[in-house]
Amino acid sequence: MDIAHLHFLVAEADAAQRRTLVELLGQLGASRVTDVPDGHLALQRLEAGFTPKVDVAIVDLALPGMDGLELIRSVGSLHAATGAVVDGLRLIVTGAQPAGLLFSVETLAQAYGVELLGTVGKPVTAAKLKPLLDNYTPLVRSSEAAGSPRFSFQEIGIGLQKRQFEPFFQPKIELATGQVKGLEAFARWRHPEHGVLGPGAFIDALEQNNRVDFLDWSMIELSAERCRWLQDQGIPVPISINLAPETLAHPAFVRRITACIGRHRILPEYLTFEMPESSVLNTDPEFIERLVRLRMMGFGLAIDDYGTGRSNLQLLARIPFTELKIDRSFVDGASKRRPLGTVLRSCLGLAHSLDRMSVAVGVETRQDWDFLQNLGCTYAQGYHIANPMEAAAFPGWLEDWRHFF
Repeated sequence: MDIAHLHFLVAEADAAQRRTLVELLGQLGASRVTDVPDGHLALQRLEAGFTPKVDVAIVDLALPGMDGLELIRSVGSLHAATGAVVDGLRLIVTGAQPAGLLFSVETLAQAYGVELLGTVGKPVTAAKLKPLLDNYTPLVRSSEAAGSPRFSFQEIGIGLQKRQFEPFFQPKIELATGQVKGLEAFARWRHPEHGVLGPGAFIDALEQNNRVDFLDWSMIELSAERCRWLQDQGIPVPISINLAPETLAHPAFVRRITACIGRHRILPEYLTFEMPESSVLNTDPEFIERLVRLRMMGFGLAIDDYGTGRSNLQLLARIPFTELKIDRSFVDGASKRRPLGTVLRSCLGLAHSLDRMSVAVGVETRQDWDFLQNLGCTYAQGYHIANPMEAAAFPGWLEDWRHFF
């Protein structure tokens, strides 16, 4: 990307390495670079508030006075206290430490709420730095976020009643063959004034009022309807639907879903219900019974966001799920980061040992696709394949995809 408009701050103790970093940034196209020799001065520059603001700070872990870890913690505190001062700031951390330790620094930065482009082992070169800068995208400023539409529970309820909500679908691809093996439904609101809106505009109000089931049932009904429509077009493709645990826990769930597939004349195996790892792994016997019953009926069950919870492996083995969906935080960039690749291999190994399908979510690059394919992952989803789309657009997309493969 063109970085000429970005303001860089380089915090590096060694004068020669600091000069090298400034020169590297210049070679890559940077036109505004400020450099400092220690962490205290770096923090002062950030607190003072440049005009324009610093967009990217390159921070060495071995800074004198205030080292890189302390600076990361301070930036996190600064953001929490006065977000506007460092709003939009991205960090790149450099160090002579092993890759595994640098990966832990990334985890630490995330815990402090600091946006990180990545880490670079020393010596820093243009070849190492450029891919991180290519990942730079401007963050939404607080003022812009504040101007985004907010809706009351009542307004959302009216939108649901008027059938303004609909599922958009993202393809799930079998890595070994390139064939489309399913679609995941994502809720979208076609608002008459604001256009197509994602869950950020409506999910909080539903959760606060404990009525996510309103949205769930709307997505189930419409997804089953679209599934029937696709079958009538000669495209029999299964659909996965995100489901809140409280929706599944309702005593009438099995009866209602049986009536739904009857109305739309689809078999149970064409619907898979996805639930987060944290909600599925509980010991409530009635909840587990309902999962078992759904599997006996032929519905698919997927554990979503796998790796973000604290799994009891014994219980995990007992839950009758058919798919293990690996969270995007372990997928995006796994081909380039050894620690991520190690975690990903472990997740895939678990799915294989339990005789379950593995689904990698958040596949954004061809490199990650190839990496997952070599590891034996079953399915892939992500923007590298396709953005979520309305059902009417899927047949055309499928035709193009078949020609591609």
